[in-house]
Amino acid sequence: MIQPASLSGYPQLRFQAISDASIRIPTARGQTLRDFTAMSITMVSIIATFLITALGVLLVANLSLGNKPIDRHIETLYSVADSQFLRSMGSLLEPSIIEGNRVQALVNGNEIFPAMLKAIRGAQKTITFETFIYWSGTIGQEFAEALSERARAGVRVHVMLDWLGSGDIDETYVTQMEEAGIEVLRYNPLRWYTLARMNHRTHRKLLVVDGKIGFTGGVGIAIPWTGNAQDPQHWRDTHFRIEGPVVAQMQAAFLDNWIEVSGHVLHGAAYFPPIEPAGTLIAQVFMSSPGGGAESAQLMYLLSIAAAKTSVQLSMSYFVPDNVAVNTFIAARKRGVRIQMLVPGPYIDRKLLRRASRFEWGPLLRAGIEIYEYQPTMFHCKVMVVDELWTSVGSTNFDSRSFSVNDEANLNIYDADFARIQVRIFEHDLHNSRRITLEEWEDRLWSDKVMDGLAGLFSSQL
Repeated sequence: MIQPASLSGYPQLRFQAISDASIRIPTARGQTLRDFTAMSITMVSIIATFLITALGVLLVANLSLGNKPIDRHIETLYSVADSQFLRSMGSLLEPSIIEGNRVQALVNGNEIFPAMLKAIRGAQKTITFETFIYWSGTIGQEFAEALSERARAGVRVHVMLDWLGSGDIDETYVTQMEEAGIEVLRYNPLRWYTLARMNHRTHRKLLVVDGKIGFTGGVGIAIPWTGNAQDPQHWRDTHFRIEGPVVAQMQAAFLDNWIEVSGHVLHGAAYFPPIEPAGTLIAQVFMSSPGGGAESAQLMYLLSIAAAKTSVQLSMSYFVPDNVAVNTFIAARKRGVRIQMLVPGPYIDRKLLRRASRFEWGPLLRAGIEIYEYQPTMFHCKVMVVDELWTSVGSTNFDSRSFSVNDEANLNIYDADFARIQVRIFEHDLHNSRRITLEEWEDRLWSDKVMDGLAGLFSSQL
């Protein structure tokens, strides 16, 4: 028989059990919160580490400078006048150098834009147009209207705009062109899957009409290129009108990016018609890009300078040479070559690049190379003349960005008469320029030296 005393213990035990539970439950919840907090911190750390790593990978991918940089001295084996020079250029750069061309230099917007618009308005079958800069303004509107009119008339018109360079375009221009039937594509737009190559831009300036008339050079479709370089708001630039078989090479350069973006191959007689000789010039259009032939532009410049015998005149909007280029220039100067460089002066749209350029001038000036800064306005030309015989013009600047990051296209012309015309234009620009002496360069303010040096650290990306 159970004693009442024993029964009296049950409530006590039950109370104790409940009390113990009431003590343990808050302890368990606190541990759970601590575990959850620790887990959250760990997850945040993992996510942050992933994002930092991903950003680092994207940064490295965007700052890479191509697959085949030229990092050794180019040996001088022949002169520009030697037949081997043309054989080397035709074989190493591709495509081949061909005869039967005519090229006209157009100086500043007052000559450039009317010639381009006249060709567009006269198109009968096709227009292909690729450019880096296309901004809002009267000239942008005029191009949009001219291209749209031709498209409505049945001409097949294809326009390639660099996504970054055309960021300031009035979108009504694009709408107007598309409604007229023009195919308008943006090169490398911002997408999650393009982040690793956002630094890769098309810098080419190519206009081809009916597969027979071409234009290339330094000009963008924007107000600064209008006028006649009469003030700081209107830039100095040169563009070129081309006729003859070499125009087919320009068309191929356009299609290089068009196929990449659209997957559509434009071909047939409307784009590649038979082209009769239009003149006597020997010429070549070559292209370079990070995806293939990234070293072509750099190789062209270095081979040309290495083959120079008497003179090099270089008009260059952005000039930031690496050590190989500096040594190639100095070697040419030691051979007795007169080297004159014309670059932007106080008016330049990329101040940091000017500092990076000046940082590299010391060895060049000490070697006796002449450097001039254009004074009236921004100087945007990209022309090299070697021995008054070999001329290269187009979109390519003398810097790592053009050599290794951007898509570029240049026209090379092998003709003494044409070269002499470019030399006269160069000499006219010299009258509006100021020569920089070694003493002036060495005596610049210490703060300028520091800023120049810091800019030089980033020269490969400017």
